[in-house]
Amino acid sequence: MKNSRYEVPPEKLRWHCDPAQFDFDCTKDLAPLHEFIGQDRAIRAIEFGLSMERDGYNIYLSGLTGTGKTSVAKTYIQKLIGEREKRGDEYHVHDWCYIHNFAQPYRPRMVQVPEGKGHEFKDDISNLLQHLKKDMAKVFESEDYKAQKKEIVEEGQSRQQSVFGELRAEALKKGFLIQMTQVGAALVPMKDGKALSQEEFLALEESERMGMEEVRNGLRKKLEAVFEAAQEVEREVSERLLKSDRDVAEFAITRLYEKLTSKYADNADIAQYVADLKSYTLDNIEMFKSPEEKAEPAPGLLSDGAKFGADPTLPFMVNVFVDNGATVGPPIITETNPNYVNLFGKIERRFILGGYVSDHTMIKPGAVHLANGGYLLLSAVDVLTNPGVWPALKRALKTKELGIEEPFEQLGMFSPQGLRPLPAPSDVKVILIGDAMLYQLLSAHDEDFWEIFKVKADFDYEVSRTPDNMLSFAAFIAGCCEECELRHFDKSGVSRVMEYASRLVADQEKLSSRFAFIKELVEEAEYWARKDGAKLVDEDHVQRAIEERRFRHNLPDERLKEMIEEGTILIDTEGSVVGQVNGLAVYTMGDLMFGKPSRITCRTYLGRGGVINIERESNLSGSTHDKGILILSGYMGWKFAQDNPLSLSASICFEQSYGGVDGDSASSAELYVLLSSIANVPIRQEIAVTGSVNQRGEVQPIGGANQKIEGFYQICKAKGLTGTQGVMIPRRNMRNLMLREEVVQAVREGKFHVYAVDSIDEGIEILTGIPAGKRRKDGSYASRTINSRVATQLQSMASKMRQSRVALKENHSDVESS
Repeated sequence: MKNSRYEVPPEKLRWHCDPAQFDFDCTKDLAPLHEFIGQDRAIRAIEFGLSMERDGYNIYLSGLTGTGKTSVAKTYIQKLIGEREKRGDEYHVHDWCYIHNFAQPYRPRMVQVPEGKGHEFKDDISNLLQHLKKDMAKVFESEDYKAQKKEIVEEGQSRQQSVFGELRAEALKKGFLIQMTQVGAALVPMKDGKALSQEEFLALEESERMGMEEVRNGLRKKLEAVFEAAQEVEREVSERLLKSDRDVAEFAITRLYEKLTSKYADNADIAQYVADLKSYTLDNIEMFKSPEEKAEPAPGLLSDGAKFGADPTLPFMVNVFVDNGATVGPPIITETNPNYVNLFGKIERRFILGGYVSDHTMIKPGAVHLANGGYLLLSAVDVLTNPGVWPALKRALKTKELGIEEPFEQLGMFSPQGLRPLPAPSDVKVILIGDAMLYQLLSAHDEDFWEIFKVKADFDYEVSRTPDNMLSFAAFIAGCCEECELRHFDKSGVSRVMEYASRLVADQEKLSSRFAFIKELVEEAEYWARKDGAKLVDEDHVQRAIEERRFRHNLPDERLKEMIEEGTILIDTEGSVVGQVNGLAVYTMGDLMFGKPSRITCRTYLGRGGVINIERESNLSGSTHDKGILILSGYMGWKFAQDNPLSLSASICFEQSYGGVDGDSASSAELYVLLSSIANVPIRQEIAVTGSVNQRGEVQPIGGANQKIEGFYQICKAKGLTGTQGVMIPRRNMRNLMLREEVVQAVREGKFHVYAVDSIDEGIEILTGIPAGKRRKDGSYASRTINSRVATQLQSMASKMRQSRVALKENHSDVESS
């Protein structure tokens, strides 16, 4: 029978973009595109998320790679910033500084200063320290200060000498001399105006010695009282000196601190810090008295002031943690490697005497701190795969606090330093970039995800092929040429790029919105134009770029084709065989996608096993393929077992398949081969088949139609085109056809054919050349049709099964009676 009514005409095998429809001669005549094509849904979501200033309205950008998610986000952030600037809205962008915490030195404080004023604040404190050293050194070296200090010291010495003089005179009167030794004051006995030695004292009469000892004991008590009085005088002198120093110092520094306090009066945190710093200065006057001429410590040792990192000037040091001085508007940070340290900062250390020490000047910011007051763009996959990052990010967004914590502690390990800086308030909009599958997983398994990422911006990978979108597509190509300084494209080159974009999405009515891939093709096509010395890029250069890319990547495809040509993989492209058909599969290897035929065979025999999937029995079948096999049983029962049960066992196998089979796109081919085996009708091997089927026998669309057709065409071409070869596809896949021009030309010349069917009955007619046959009212089929042969054979098999059961029962009865 004739199959021409099922053939797809050449003009429907691909969409041809007519260059004559464009009003420009080349893309140089077009204004470069500054908008994004076909992403209205995503753009509206981004605009809403960026404008919504409530808690939790962070944004998740969902879509395939190359759809421009990051570029769109950055563009609309800049657009929003510009609109707010026009309205006079202010962004809360500040500099952040870590300072010494006088109450808790191990918990440095963070203070907020106006944007770009962080280093000014640091310089003010640094200049304060320098002025303090200079002014206080000058004050303490002045003659007035020295005279005042000398007067206080001399007055104290005079009082001490007066007390000692009275006791010395009394001791002389009672025959004792007060002498100062290394161990303190001693009372030496005298006789006849001469001090006695120990031997001379022991040589005296006992009564005389006893009398002297009694006098000595009385003088000793008075001596102790005199020493206490002298120490009291010394304490008073010391206190007067300290008070004098403090008064002098306060007089010298008040002007400096008042100036600083006045400058930062509107910042309570800095005002408190300046007040604490003044108290610290007055409590540590000694470090300002003498010049900075300290003795060098012994080798291997540190001076007392440097032990354990202690620096008396440390409170005067300001760590400008985040400096937005060079930032125009709110910060927009893209962190390409969001590990814990890069995202949340770190505390550096230095090694001293076998240990690590740190202070607030060694605290370094992460991306979340740099983006505070602005926007942070992150890859969802990178955030989730780096240890500890996702929980820390959620915690920061929920608590709205940004702190510095040890990554070791996040992983349950010991941290060698106990510095725990106080956190800063957080005001950052996080934009997470990922795919739809990851969004669904987070939504299903992380209860916090919905609370902190309330906005989803879904990017489409395809756009409708409208005249406006086509013109925008041409403008995008013009923008690529301008941005990358490439040769411009003529109309034919633009048309060929659009055809490529249509093939990327396998739809004659759509264009791909994965513009990263389009840009790659533009760059590669321009390379071949430049190599040819052409002024403009035309369709031949674009086609050369496409072919060269395919050649670079299709080595696995070529190897499989060679194995089929050599007969290692058995594929027939001529003749007819019962219970055998060429199915079509798609192989995806990274950026390479190609089709390959596979021999599918079926053997039927008496039994009640139904349809046996050999791939499943050998654990090489996926769940979707298993479902397709079960659908075959449903179809067979619905169509041929209304009056009698199926008495059939059938085994279906993908020959020479060792890597597993999945998907239901071969279910129609499996049904054809099953019907062929039951009816004992041969199937044309020059026609390959693809398409899924439902239980009503309707052939359903599948993916990869272009690659499957081209794959079988290449095999037929290698073995020799006969003019009868072709591929049978679901009719609903016709709009997905964007075949290579070589295949279309072969169809146009009658060397190859593409058939489109809606049902199994149509397909079996093409494959066998025999009508399928329609069911009559009585449930039978017209004679000499496929369905009639199948029904007859199934009835015959059912009858044989009944006879075998009867015979088996009779044999069983004879055995029991004997």
